[in-house]
Amino acid sequence: MRIKSYLAYPQEGRKEELARSISNVEGCAVIPAKNRDVLIVITDSENQAADDRLRQRLECTESLKWLAMVSGFSGSERQSNV
Repeated sequence: MRIKSYLAYPQEGRKEELARSISNVEGCAVIPAKNRDVLIVITDSENQAADDRLRQRLECTESLKWLAMVSGFSGSERQSNV
């Protein structure tokens, strides 16, 4: 499982359209910022290939101006307690 968070900046005046578009993408959740013209996007994918496809789909969204990854987590990485 790969979970990532992004800041998604919309084209001017298209924040709601961007939020709707991203909300319709499977594996994505959208949280609109209350005091800025930006969206917080959380993605969840099974593997690297699915994660790459998901990011490409987000980047091709017409109402998106800029997408910046903030953080990421891969559940397949295991840490030893030794």
